[in-house]
Amino acid sequence: MNSFWIILFHTYLNKLKSKSFIVTTILTIVIVLALTNINNIIALFDKNGGKEQIAVLDETGQLYEPLKQQVHTINKDLKLSLYKGDEHAAEKAVEEGNFKGVILLRFNEEKLPEATFKAMSIADSALFSDLQTGLQQVKTMLAASQINLAPAQLQKLYEPVTFEKFALEKNAKTEEELNQARGLVYVLLFIIYFSVIMYANMIAMEVATEKSSRVMEILISSVSPIKQMFAKIIGIGLLSLTQLAAFLIVGYYSLSKNMESLKEGFFGVYGFEDIPIGTVIYAVIFFILGYFLYATLAAFLGSLVSRIEDVQQMITPMTLLVVGGFMISMFGLGKPDAAFITITSYIPFFTPMIMFLRVGMLAIPLWEALLGISILVATIAVLAIFGARVYRGGVLMYGQSNSFKDIKKALQLTKNE
Repeated sequence: MNSFWIILFHTYLNKLKSKSFIVTTILTIVIVLALTNINNIIALFDKNGGKEQIAVLDETGQLYEPLKQQVHTINKDLKLSLYKGDEHAAEKAVEEGNFKGVILLRFNEEKLPEATFKAMSIADSALFSDLQTGLQQVKTMLAASQINLAPAQLQKLYEPVTFEKFALEKNAKTEEELNQARGLVYVLLFIIYFSVIMYANMIAMEVATEKSSRVMEILISSVSPIKQMFAKIIGIGLLSLTQLAAFLIVGYYSLSKNMESLKEGFFGVYGFEDIPIGTVIYAVIFFILGYFLYATLAAFLGSLVSRIEDVQQMITPMTLLVVGGFMISMFGLGKPDAAFITITSYIPFFTPMIMFLRVGMLAIPLWEALLGISILVATIAVLAIFGARVYRGGVLMYGQSNSFKDIKKALQLTKNE
């Protein structure tokens, strides 16, 4: 048993001290800090303090003030300024960077507003949409006055219809709870997805590297290949938890400091306050089980190749399974109760992501979550037994390997030992 722990900690410490791990960790932490401070970064490079200046040329002398009021209601960071010069001078001011754009207001033949917007680039669709929406509201008010509609009648006309939603299912989540769960599940699905791909690939590369350097020949003479496989899986598992802990600690701290400035974006819609402890527990369970499922698969696939160049080709089907589960989960965020989502949540290679999606978004019976966990545990056990046999023979195989027929050869070598 001592050899198992020696390999485990050797794998963990070697990877922990490697330049690639340190650089990847630092770069990811920088990205996390950048994302949680995105509004501050944008403001730092914006000479207008986040506000966009638009010059207004009003040929009518009547449209500027109502448009300014409507646009301010839509976007408080969009500032309209009445420009006193001619169109050519306004365009020059835009070219010099004094304004983001210029909007020319006039009346059409029906005495209703129309406009032309000019800017250095028309790629900013959000800006154009805000201006167009503001002008549309001004046009609606003028059209209503032309047909003698009172303001109260106009308000009645555009008043949103009352449409309430009630879930008949017992303990079903409210709209607010669903939004919160959707945001949390969205973030955790990304963590599970990238972690499984990155660390499973790391295991396959580790095994292939040892084989290509012939270190494996020395190891198998003193340590059982099965011990090697599980020591590497657990060692890199500890490495992944170390790295994720660093990301989450930095991310949580930075997020808590910038939550107010982020409330108008993603976090304002979904929010992360009062996260149910049950959802967090399920996230940890499905992350760990998902890791062991794909790590075991990656270890014995890595044992079949003798060159590092062949690793990606050999583990591509495994990667496609992870991508498939992730894509189905993204679809399921909008329809978590779809029959397709329910069925695929019981397919072992999709269960870590899709079953977690369901337990996070829906009030499913406990037995369904436990069944998903049981299927995962059973699949991991089968893969571990089968994978250990393949690994045991695979580490003795050398030469070019690019076919899954090599699994049969590896099993044959195991029997002949």
